[in-house]
Amino acid sequence: MNTENCSILERKAKIFNVQKYSIYDGPGVRTLIFFKGCPLRCLWCSNPEGLERKYQIMFKEDSCIDCGNCIPVCPIHIHYFMDEDDGQLQINNEKPSHKVNRSLDCIGCRKCETACPKRALSIVGLDKTISEVLEIIEQDVPFYFSSGGGVTLGGGEVMAQPEFATNLLTECKRMGIHTAIETSGYAKLDSLLMIAQFTDLFLYDIKQIDSDHHYELTGVRNERILDNLTELIRRGFNVKVRMPLIRGLNDSQETLRQTLEFLQSFKDYKNFQGVDLLPYHKLGINKYKQLNMNYAITEDLSFKDEELDKIEEFIKGYDLQVEVIRH
Repeated sequence: MNTENCSILERKAKIFNVQKYSIYDGPGVRTLIFFKGCPLRCLWCSNPEGLERKYQIMFKEDSCIDCGNCIPVCPIHIHYFMDEDDGQLQINNEKPSHKVNRSLDCIGCRKCETACPKRALSIVGLDKTISEVLEIIEQDVPFYFSSGGGVTLGGGEVMAQPEFATNLLTECKRMGIHTAIETSGYAKLDSLLMIAQFTDLFLYDIKQIDSDHHYELTGVRNERILDNLTELIRRGFNVKVRMPLIRGLNDSQETLRQTLEFLQSFKDYKNFQGVDLLPYHKLGINKYKQLNMNYAITEDLSFKDEELDKIEEFIKGYDLQVEVIRH
Protein backbone atom coordinates (compact mmCIF):
# COMPACT_ATOMS: atom_id res chain seq x y z
CA MET A 1 0.00 0.00 0.00
CA ASN A 2 1.44 3.39 -0.95
CA THR A 3 2.02 6.22 1.53
CA GLU A 4 -0.85 8.33 0.17
CA ASN A 5 -3.38 5.52 0.63
CA CYS A 6 -2.09 4.87 4.18
CA SER A 7 -2.71 8.53 4.96
CA ILE A 8 -6.27 8.27 3.65
CA LEU A 9 -6.94 5.16 5.74
CA GLU A 10 -5.78 6.96 8.88
CA ARG A 11 -7.95 10.03 8.26
CA LYS A 12 -10.31 10.43 11.22
CA ALA A 13 -13.96 11.30 11.64
CA LYS A 14 -16.11 11.68 14.72
CA ILE A 15 -18.65 8.84 14.79
CA PHE A 16 -21.37 8.46 17.40
CA ASN A 17 -22.87 5.07 16.61
CA VAL A 18 -22.57 1.99 14.43
CA GLN A 19 -25.75 -0.02 13.90
CA LYS A 20 -25.55 -3.47 12.37
CA TYR A 21 -28.16 -5.58 10.62
CA SER A 22 -30.45 -2.68 9.65
CA ILE A 23 -33.12 -3.41 7.04
CA TYR A 24 -34.69 0.05 6.79
CA ASP A 25 -31.93 2.25 5.40
CA GLY A 26 -31.35 0.98 1.89
CA PRO A 27 -31.68 -2.44 0.25
CA GLY A 28 -30.82 -5.67 2.05
CA VAL A 29 -29.03 -6.02 5.38
CA ARG A 30 -26.92 -2.96 6.10
CA THR A 31 -24.42 -1.46 8.50
CA LEU A 32 -25.16 2.15 9.47
CA ILE A 33 -22.33 4.52 10.36
CA PHE A 34 -23.54 7.64 12.18
CA PHE A 35 -21.48 10.82 11.74
CA LYS A 36 -21.48 13.58 14.34
CA GLY A 37 -22.42 17.12 13.36
CA CYS A 38 -25.48 18.55 11.60
CA PRO A 39 -26.36 22.04 10.27
CA LEU A 40 -30.09 21.48 10.85
CA ARG A 41 -32.00 21.61 14.11
CA CYS A 42 -35.18 19.69 13.33
CA LEU A 43 -37.73 19.97 16.13
CA TRP A 44 -38.36 16.20 16.08
CA CYS A 45 -34.76 14.99 15.72
CA SER A 46 -34.40 11.47 17.15
CA ASN A 47 -30.59 11.59 17.24
CA PRO A 48 -29.80 14.74 19.27
CA GLU A 49 -26.42 13.25 20.19
CA GLY A 50 -25.49 13.65 16.52
CA LEU A 51 -26.16 17.38 16.26
CA GLU A 52 -22.89 18.67 17.71
CA ARG A 53 -19.48 17.75 16.33
CA LYS A 54 -17.90 17.76 19.80
CA TYR A 55 -17.88 15.04 22.48
CA GLN A 56 -20.97 15.04 24.68
CA ILE A 57 -21.86 13.46 28.02
CA MET A 58 -25.07 11.49 28.32
CA PHE A 59 -26.11 11.24 31.97
CA LYS A 60 -28.79 8.78 33.11
CA GLU A 61 -29.73 10.50 36.33
CA ASP A 62 -32.08 7.69 37.42
CA SER A 63 -29.20 5.21 37.31
CA CYS A 64 -26.79 7.39 39.28
CA ILE A 65 -26.13 6.33 42.90
CA ASP A 66 -24.13 9.48 43.76
CA CYS A 67 -21.01 7.45 44.50
CA GLY A 68 -18.78 10.27 43.25
CA ASN A 69 -16.37 7.96 41.43
CA CYS A 70 -16.48 10.17 38.35
CA ILE A 71 -15.43 13.35 40.15
CA PRO A 72 -11.72 12.74 40.85
CA VAL A 73 -11.01 11.04 37.51
CA CYS A 74 -12.24 13.89 35.27
CA PRO A 75 -9.20 15.97 34.26
CA ILE A 76 -11.27 19.09 33.59
CA HIS A 77 -13.70 18.77 36.52
CA ILE A 78 -16.95 18.43 34.63
CA HIS A 79 -18.55 16.33 37.40
CA TYR A 80 -19.36 17.59 40.87
CA PHE A 81 -21.83 17.46 43.76
CA MET A 82 -24.01 20.47 44.40
CA ASP A 83 -25.60 21.31 47.73
CA GLU A 84 -29.32 21.52 47.11
CA ASP A 85 -29.79 24.37 49.59
CA ASP A 86 -27.17 27.00 48.84
CA GLY A 87 -25.82 25.95 45.44
CA GLN A 88 -22.23 25.66 46.71
CA LEU A 89 -19.86 22.85 45.83
CA GLN A 90 -20.25 20.18 48.50
CA ILE A 91 -18.55 16.84 48.05
CA ASN A 92 -19.77 15.34 51.33
CA ASN A 93 -23.36 16.52 51.22
CA GLU A 94 -25.70 14.07 52.99
CA LYS A 95 -27.99 14.13 49.96
CA PRO A 96 -25.57 14.79 47.11
CA SER A 97 -26.91 15.68 43.73
CA HIS A 98 -24.60 14.68 40.92
CA LYS A 99 -24.26 17.46 38.36
CA VAL A 100 -22.56 17.73 34.99
CA ASN A 101 -21.04 21.09 34.14
CA ARG A 102 -22.38 21.54 30.62
CA SER A 103 -20.42 24.76 30.10
CA LEU A 104 -17.20 22.72 29.88
CA ASP A 105 -16.37 20.78 26.72
CA CYS A 106 -15.72 17.09 27.34
CA ILE A 107 -12.33 15.97 25.97
CA GLY A 108 -13.48 12.39 25.40
CA CYS A 109 -11.08 10.65 27.77
CA ARG A 110 -13.91 8.37 28.99
CA LYS A 111 -12.44 8.07 32.47
CA CYS A 112 -15.79 8.93 34.08
CA GLU A 113 -17.52 6.35 31.90
CA THR A 114 -15.11 3.66 33.09
CA ALA A 115 -15.37 4.74 36.74
CA CYS A 116 -19.17 4.68 36.90
CA PRO A 117 -20.36 1.38 38.46
CA LYS A 118 -23.95 1.82 37.19
CA ARG A 119 -23.17 2.95 33.65
CA ALA A 120 -25.01 6.19 34.29
CA LEU A 121 -22.46 8.09 32.20
CA SER A 122 -21.58 7.59 28.56
CA ILE A 123 -19.47 9.73 26.26
CA VAL A 124 -20.89 10.30 22.78
CA GLY A 125 -18.37 10.48 19.99
CA LEU A 126 -15.47 8.29 18.87
CA ASP A 127 -12.60 9.38 16.65
CA LYS A 128 -12.39 6.57 14.12
CA THR A 129 -9.97 6.12 11.25
CA ILE A 130 -11.15 4.77 7.93
CA SER A 131 -9.25 1.55 8.55
CA GLU A 132 -11.00 1.13 11.91
CA VAL A 133 -14.43 1.63 10.35
CA LEU A 134 -13.55 -0.76 7.54
CA GLU A 135 -12.70 -3.43 10.11
CA ILE A 136 -16.27 -3.18 11.40
CA ILE A 137 -17.72 -3.23 7.90
CA GLU A 138 -15.69 -6.25 6.83
CA GLN A 139 -17.25 -8.34 9.61
CA ASP A 140 -20.59 -8.26 7.81
CA VAL A 141 -19.55 -8.61 4.16
CA PRO A 142 -21.22 -12.07 3.85
CA PHE A 143 -24.56 -10.55 4.93
CA TYR A 144 -24.25 -7.78 2.34
CA PHE A 145 -23.58 -10.13 -0.53
CA SER A 146 -26.28 -12.66 0.46
CA SER A 147 -28.99 -10.02 0.97
CA GLY A 148 -28.07 -7.36 -1.57
CA GLY A 149 -27.22 -5.04 1.32
CA GLY A 150 -24.27 -2.84 2.12
CA VAL A 151 -23.15 0.23 4.04
CA THR A 152 -25.18 3.36 4.75
CA LEU A 153 -23.68 6.56 6.14
CA GLY A 154 -25.93 8.83 8.17
CA GLY A 155 -25.90 11.02 11.23
CA GLY A 156 -26.18 13.75 12.26
CA GLU A 157 -25.31 14.73 8.74
CA VAL A 158 -22.73 12.74 6.80
CA MET A 159 -22.01 15.78 4.62
CA ALA A 160 -20.62 17.54 7.69
CA GLN A 161 -17.49 15.37 7.22
CA PRO A 162 -17.44 14.89 3.42
CA GLU A 163 -13.76 14.05 2.87
CA PHE A 164 -13.79 11.14 5.30
CA ALA A 165 -17.12 9.93 3.94
CA THR A 166 -15.87 10.03 0.36
CA ASN A 167 -12.70 8.12 1.22
CA LEU A 168 -14.66 5.52 3.19
CA LEU A 169 -17.14 4.97 0.37
CA THR A 170 -14.27 4.72 -2.11
CA GLU A 171 -12.81 1.85 -0.09
CA CYS A 172 -16.24 0.19 0.13
CA LYS A 173 -16.65 0.34 -3.64
CA ARG A 174 -13.21 -1.24 -4.07
CA MET A 175 -14.52 -4.13 -1.97
CA GLY A 176 -17.66 -4.40 -4.11
CA ILE A 177 -19.97 -3.22 -1.32
CA HIS A 178 -23.21 -1.35 -2.10
CA THR A 179 -23.12 2.19 -0.65
CA ALA A 180 -25.80 4.64 0.43
CA ILE A 181 -25.95 7.88 2.35
CA GLU A 182 -28.77 9.49 4.31
CA THR A 183 -28.65 13.25 3.89
CA SER A 184 -30.64 16.40 4.43
CA GLY A 185 -29.07 17.72 1.23
CA TYR A 186 -28.01 20.91 3.01
CA ALA A 187 -24.43 20.94 1.73
CA LYS A 188 -22.24 22.45 -0.96
CA LEU A 189 -23.08 20.98 -4.35
CA ASP A 190 -19.38 20.29 -5.03
CA SER A 191 -19.21 18.15 -1.88
CA LEU A 192 -22.33 16.22 -2.86
CA LEU A 193 -21.02 15.58 -6.37
CA MET A 194 -17.67 14.45 -4.95
CA ILE A 195 -19.33 11.86 -2.72
CA ALA A 196 -21.88 10.93 -5.40
CA GLN A 197 -19.19 9.25 -7.52
CA PHE A 198 -18.96 6.50 -4.88
CA THR A 199 -22.60 6.40 -3.72
CA ASP A 200 -25.02 3.86 -5.14
CA LEU A 201 -28.07 5.40 -3.49
CA PHE A 202 -28.99 8.72 -1.90
CA LEU A 203 -31.69 8.59 0.78
CA TYR A 204 -32.58 12.26 0.52
CA ASP A 205 -34.79 14.14 2.98
CA ILE A 206 -37.46 16.66 2.11
CA LYS A 207 -38.83 17.84 5.43
CA GLN A 208 -41.07 20.70 4.27
CA ILE A 209 -41.59 22.03 0.75
CA ASP A 210 -42.32 25.62 1.85
CA SER A 211 -39.02 27.36 2.60
CA ASP A 212 -40.35 29.70 5.30
CA HIS A 213 -41.99 26.83 7.12
CA HIS A 214 -38.86 24.71 6.59
CA TYR A 215 -36.87 27.39 8.39
CA GLU A 216 -39.28 27.34 11.32
CA LEU A 217 -39.00 23.55 11.64
CA THR A 218 -35.28 23.05 10.97
CA GLY A 219 -33.44 26.36 11.33
CA VAL A 220 -32.45 26.54 7.65
CA ARG A 221 -34.22 27.38 4.40
CA ASN A 222 -34.70 24.70 1.75
CA GLU A 223 -33.67 26.33 -1.55
CA ARG A 224 -30.22 24.73 -1.45
CA ILE A 225 -31.75 21.37 -0.54
CA LEU A 226 -34.19 21.36 -3.46
CA ASP A 227 -31.58 22.66 -5.91
CA ASN A 228 -29.11 19.95 -4.89
CA LEU A 229 -31.79 17.27 -5.21
CA THR A 230 -32.59 18.46 -8.71
CA GLU A 231 -28.91 18.38 -9.69
CA LEU A 232 -28.37 14.85 -8.37
CA ILE A 233 -31.37 13.45 -10.20
CA ARG A 234 -30.68 15.25 -13.47
CA ARG A 235 -27.05 14.07 -13.40
CA GLY A 236 -28.20 10.46 -13.17
CA PHE A 237 -27.46 9.57 -9.54
CA ASN A 238 -29.86 7.17 -7.80
CA VAL A 239 -32.10 9.01 -5.35
CA LYS A 240 -34.95 7.96 -3.09
CA VAL A 241 -36.70 10.84 -1.35
CA ARG A 242 -37.72 10.39 2.25
CA MET A 243 -40.16 12.73 3.95
CA PRO A 244 -40.70 12.60 7.71
CA LEU A 245 -44.40 13.01 8.45
CA ILE A 246 -45.04 15.15 11.53
CA ARG A 247 -48.70 15.54 12.41
CA GLY A 248 -49.72 19.18 12.30
CA LEU A 249 -46.35 20.35 10.98
CA ASN A 250 -45.95 18.96 7.46
CA ASP A 251 -48.71 16.40 6.89
CA SER A 252 -51.44 18.62 5.44
CA GLN A 253 -52.85 17.73 2.04
CA GLU A 254 -51.60 21.07 0.72
CA THR A 255 -48.03 20.35 1.84
CA LEU A 256 -48.16 16.82 0.44
CA ARG A 257 -49.67 18.11 -2.80
CA GLN A 258 -46.92 20.71 -3.31
CA THR A 259 -44.20 18.19 -2.47
CA LEU A 260 -45.51 15.50 -4.80
CA GLU A 261 -46.12 17.98 -7.61
CA PHE A 262 -42.50 19.16 -7.30
CA LEU A 263 -41.27 15.55 -7.43
CA GLN A 264 -43.49 14.59 -10.36
CA SER A 265 -41.11 16.47 -12.65
CA PHE A 266 -38.64 13.61 -12.01
CA LYS A 267 -40.99 10.68 -12.55
CA ASP A 268 -39.51 9.83 -15.96
CA TYR A 269 -35.97 9.59 -14.60
CA LYS A 270 -35.10 5.94 -14.05
CA ASN A 271 -32.66 6.89 -11.30
CA PHE A 272 -35.45 8.55 -9.26
CA GLN A 273 -36.61 5.73 -7.01
CA GLY A 274 -39.72 7.23 -5.49
CA VAL A 275 -40.75 8.58 -2.12
CA ASP A 276 -40.99 7.08 1.36
CA LEU A 277 -43.18 8.88 3.90
CA LEU A 278 -41.89 8.23 7.42
CA PRO A 279 -44.46 8.82 10.20
CA TYR A 280 -43.31 10.54 13.39
CA HIS A 281 -42.12 8.38 16.27
CA LYS A 282 -41.06 9.20 19.82
CA LEU A 283 -37.81 7.26 19.76
CA GLY A 284 -34.97 9.36 21.07
CA ILE A 285 -36.94 11.54 23.48
CA ASN A 286 -35.10 10.13 26.50
CA LYS A 287 -31.80 11.15 24.95
CA TYR A 288 -32.71 14.81 25.35
CA LYS A 289 -32.94 14.52 29.12
CA GLN A 290 -29.64 12.65 29.26
CA LEU A 291 -28.00 15.44 27.23
CA ASN A 292 -29.71 18.19 29.26
CA MET A 293 -31.48 19.41 26.12
CA ASN A 294 -35.08 20.52 25.67
CA TYR A 295 -37.31 18.51 23.34
CA ALA A 296 -39.35 21.11 21.48
CA ILE A 297 -42.38 18.90 20.80
CA THR A 298 -44.55 18.78 23.91
CA GLU A 299 -47.41 16.60 22.63
CA ASP A 300 -47.61 13.18 21.05
CA LEU A 301 -47.62 13.72 17.28
CA SER A 302 -47.78 10.04 16.43
CA PHE A 303 -50.34 9.03 13.81
CA LYS A 304 -53.33 6.81 14.30
CA ASP A 305 -53.85 4.08 11.72
CA GLU A 306 -56.89 5.82 10.26
CA GLU A 307 -54.86 9.01 9.74
CA LEU A 308 -52.22 7.09 7.82
CA ASP A 309 -54.97 5.38 5.83
CA LYS A 310 -56.24 8.78 4.69
CA ILE A 311 -52.75 9.87 3.67
CA GLU A 312 -52.23 6.66 1.69
CA GLU A 313 -55.55 7.21 -0.08
CA PHE A 314 -54.57 10.79 -0.92
CA ILE A 315 -51.17 9.93 -2.41
CA LYS A 316 -52.71 7.31 -4.72
CA GLY A 317 -53.84 10.20 -6.88
CA TYR A 318 -50.28 10.95 -7.97
CA ASP A 319 -48.34 9.20 -10.70
CA LEU A 320 -45.40 8.47 -8.41
CA GLN A 321 -44.06 5.54 -6.44
CA VAL A 322 -44.99 6.76 -2.94
CA GLU A 323 -45.21 4.60 0.15
CA VAL A 324 -46.08 5.25 3.78
CA ILE A 325 -43.57 3.24 5.81
CA ARG A 326 -45.24 1.59 8.80
CA HIS A 327 -42.86 -0.16 11.19
